[in-house]
Amino acid sequence: MKPQNKILSREELRKRVDDWRRAGERITLANGGFDLLHVGHVRYLRAAKGLGGRMIVAINSDESVRALKGEGRPIMPANERAEIVAALADVDAVIIFPELDVRAIIREIRPDIHAKGTDYTLDSVPERDAVAEYGGRIEIVGDPKDHSTSEIIRSRLSPRKS
Repeated sequence: MKPQNKILSREELRKRVDDWRRAGERITLANGGFDLLHVGHVRYLRAAKGLGGRMIVAINSDESVRALKGEGRPIMPANERAEIVAALADVDAVIIFPELDVRAIIREIRPDIHAKGTDYTLDSVPERDAVAEYGGRIEIVGDPKDHSTSEIIRSRLSPRKS
């Protein structure tokens, strides 16, 4: 499937999830800003896909990234971030969402598994209440949080002082 065909509206995502469920597939949801895709993102998404079923990635809109990370972010616009993530073989669908967290999408599609990166614990996942409402499962996946876009910007892309 072409990456562009994996980027869905909310209505398209609900329909696709319904189709997958009718076919007996499980649904896994991962989310984040995915600004400047790096190896930590790839390992997180690969581990989430390894939990089984169809893999949906919810990407924060430009406005929500700016609210969460500050002025100057995101580096890349949401449509480009979505296309890059959709090009990954482990990803079955991508949606861009405007909220600061992914609770609304969780409530809409009720993923079997909500995968979060290792910068979270089961107790610190902001959306754990929404997942608990319908009996879903949260899994912490990926490698240790040794990579971050903010750190790459700070250490590699900012001008160095002499």
